[in-house]
Amino acid sequence: MRALIQRVSYARVLVNDEIVGEIARGILLFLAIQKGDSAAQIDKLLNKVLAYRVFPDAVGHMNLALSDISGSLLVVSQFTLAADTRKGLRPSFSSATPPVDAELMYDDFVDRARQRCEHVATGQFGADMKVQLENDGPVTFLLEVNDP
Repeated sequence: MRALIQRVSYARVLVNDEIVGEIARGILLFLAIQKGDSAAQIDKLLNKVLAYRVFPDAVGHMNLALSDISGSLLVVSQFTLAADTRKGLRPSFSSATPPVDAELMYDDFVDRARQRCEHVATGQFGADMKVQLENDGPVTFLLEVNDP
């Protein structure tokens, strides 16, 4: 399971020119579900995202987590993060979970996030989305969890 997280001042997702998800200050999370990922990995990744210290404290050091700042979380499915780009000039998506199963895990991730974070917004799974954001910093990290 992979997540690309960005510290944002704001972010929103549009589908057919309509806003389907929007947050103010917080984390924009692009989520890729890979073959073999499990519910235990959902918990592990969610714990990491919510506790990852990417927000500045009073002296400007990245010592605060999302909950410390009462921030928001925007979760967007992005199967392209599962791509194998090691060979050639065309990405391979053979490690990505098939869409039907990936959507179930994505929904599970979002449900669990909503139980632990006050404001969670989402994109629309499988849709052609336009993501608008202001990356604060810029601060971007790739998080991966493999074993439960």
